[in-house]
Amino acid sequence: MSFWKRIFAKADVKAATNADHQLIRSLKTRDLIALGIGAVIGTGIFILPGTVAATTAGPGISVSFILAAIVCSLAAMCYAEFSSALPVAGSAYAYGNIVFGQIVGWIIGWALILEYMLAVAAVSTGFSGYFASLISGFGLHIPKALSGAFNPAQGTYVNLVAVLVVLVIGILLSRGMRTSMVVSRVMVLVKIAIIILFVVVGLFFIKPMNWHPFTPFGLKGVLAGAATVFFAYLGFDAVSASAPEVVKPQKTLPRGIIGTLIIATILYVAVAIVLTGLVSYTKLDVANPVSFALDMIHQPQLAGVIAIGALAGMFTMMLTMIYSSSRLVYAIGRDGLLPNWFGHVTNGLPEHSLWTVTIIIAIMGGFIPLDQLVNLVNIGTLIAFAFVSIGIIPLRRHKDIDNQGFKVPGYPVVPILSFIFCLIFMTQLSVETWMMSGIWFAFGLIVYFAYGYRHSAK
Repeated sequence: MSFWKRIFAKADVKAATNADHQLIRSLKTRDLIALGIGAVIGTGIFILPGTVAATTAGPGISVSFILAAIVCSLAAMCYAEFSSALPVAGSAYAYGNIVFGQIVGWIIGWALILEYMLAVAAVSTGFSGYFASLISGFGLHIPKALSGAFNPAQGTYVNLVAVLVVLVIGILLSRGMRTSMVVSRVMVLVKIAIIILFVVVGLFFIKPMNWHPFTPFGLKGVLAGAATVFFAYLGFDAVSASAPEVVKPQKTLPRGIIGTLIIATILYVAVAIVLTGLVSYTKLDVANPVSFALDMIHQPQLAGVIAIGALAGMFTMMLTMIYSSSRLVYAIGRDGLLPNWFGHVTNGLPEHSLWTVTIIIAIMGGFIPLDQLVNLVNIGTLIAFAFVSIGIIPLRRHKDIDNQGFKVPGYPVVPILSFIFCLIFMTQLSVETWMMSGIWFAFGLIVYFAYGYRHSAK
């Protein structure tokens, strides 16, 4: 096989769909929505509506969230069709491998590895900060040496809580998805209950005058706000990584993906409306706008409850992303683009990939300052979104794929629009983000041609 034919060789559909028979199908719609909400609704819901309202959109932030959800729903529908047509492990990596070819699948997979691992490592440090703040209320304190990334000049050597929470999640996932989903569902219910508590309590203290002017920065501000909060919805794509472990995936996966987006939109918009009604948007450019608003209406006792909600949100996000990244690495290893060791399954679980991912993330969260790298999460996601969106066109034309499940309405306009919006959002990322991602992808291509090209299953 020639060089070009080999790197653009497309995965066999039948082989791909039969490759994951060792994994146990146990997840239902409610489990997928718990995974999705776990990934999408994190600490951002307690921060983003306030800061973006103050700096960009004003009370019109609620409209920004709706617009962002509409744009995100385009990509969500594309994911839903792919997951219905190809219920395989690896999510966007596997889709790219089947409809575009091996090299494109690798690039998408490499982007997602970075996205998932960086996102979890960054959130683990945020979890550590919230946890330290919460226990300080009880007079307990974490020694400074164990409270931050390795930086002897500042007196910190390891972020112990960040390491421990990642390892706990790894242990939880290693016990099987049934146990993991019980914990995830409980955490998600706690998180949603706390958000609803804030909304219900806040309704009694709303001052309609705070919504005037509704769009102080004009329509441009509302649109800019939509571009900013678009990233708040990222994470629903992780649902599709669970395909081989889902009962009746052709129906269940689309319901999980679209259900996640609908519930997330309702929660974001509700918090945005109440928050900007409680306090003038001009005062919300603070690190903790929800807690600040509760203090303003003399409800400081709820601030501790919000902290618990934030911790639950971060925990479920990390659980979903570690789960998804382990299945992604498993799929790439199964295909031979990484060592086959990663594709090994023990007792229905890809334990080798799970523990590799868990340990790497724990090291990153515990020892490495991540401030300058977190923006790479966005570019990895948008690359995957773009390929999945435009990939609907070759998917529909693929002679070996007969999708009897969900299909994107408005084909081909919707997939093309989704692709265009992804490109537009990518242009909004900084030059530094593009430079760092270029280094990551260059390293990825070295790995591919040094190992994956020679060892792939095709």
